[in-house]
Amino acid sequence: MKKAEKGERWFNRRGWRDIIIGVPYLWLLAFFLVPFLIVLAMSFASRTPTAPPFSFGGDHPLLNFEGYARLFQDSLYLRAFLTSLMNAGFATVFCLVIGYPMALGLTRISRAWRNILLMLVILPFWTSFLLRVYAWMGLMGTNSWFNRLLTGAWNAMVPMEWAVRSIPMMHSNFAVVLVTVYTYLPFMILPLYANLEKLDGTLDEAAMDLGSRPFRVFWDITLPQSIPGIIAGGLLVFIPAAGELVIPSLVGDAGRPMIGRVISDEFASARDWPMASAVAVALLVLLVLPMMAYTYYQGKAEGRR
Repeated sequence: MKKAEKGERWFNRRGWRDIIIGVPYLWLLAFFLVPFLIVLAMSFASRTPTAPPFSFGGDHPLLNFEGYARLFQDSLYLRAFLTSLMNAGFATVFCLVIGYPMALGLTRISRAWRNILLMLVILPFWTSFLLRVYAWMGLMGTNSWFNRLLTGAWNAMVPMEWAVRSIPMMHSNFAVVLVTVYTYLPFMILPLYANLEKLDGTLDEAAMDLGSRPFRVFWDITLPQSIPGIIAGGLLVFIPAAGELVIPSLVGDAGRPMIGRVISDEFASARDWPMASAVAVALLVLLVLPMMAYTYYQGKAEGRR
């Protein structure tokens, strides 16, 4: 007890508490706010053939809104936004459908097996992300055993006139969603598991003792209490999936690029840094504002309780 009191006094004296609490804010200031302000300022610049390929003032307007205007005038950006949101939405839903039973199952087994299965969930993080994407490229190839297995299953279920020699999977939105689900599934399972593990199991037992069937117990008790975990997992999957670059570049359709590929091409190939910055700012606003609104209304709801 004395050690705890000494530690608390040390934490509160000479500003140590303010220093320790302020470190994360300094980190966010240096590595999020400052880069964002640079990108935001660059989005109002004018494209030039010089290095760097943008400029403010002089022969160019101080604030150039051309990039933001092109977001609504050029169908390329609108299609890229819609494709990104659609693929990210499908991936999030599939991750939830697959990850929720897995997270719920982890809370219902013995602790020894739980630790082993949790290790298997995070095991893919121990290998290279790029290597895992290349592995899926091999699996989805026309002559791969995975493709032949799915083709054989398809031909066995459909009439002869619908039979195919192979299922085209590569360079499609299907491939993007499939690899995204595989990649981001742990980000859905872990928040759900952390939420479900803290639920009071006696509520389920009481409901079953009162005559509720297992499905009604899940629907009326378990699912409503796990909504915070669902939202946390959904945000952890949807936000990075919407701005994903590597997966769409390797397995996606080049004719229907996602917004991450568009930003990369604008920066690297077209060297239109102001336009790329405008697209990046628009993507950030599109993803962050709904999250901020949810946080605001969630805080107000908790304040009423």
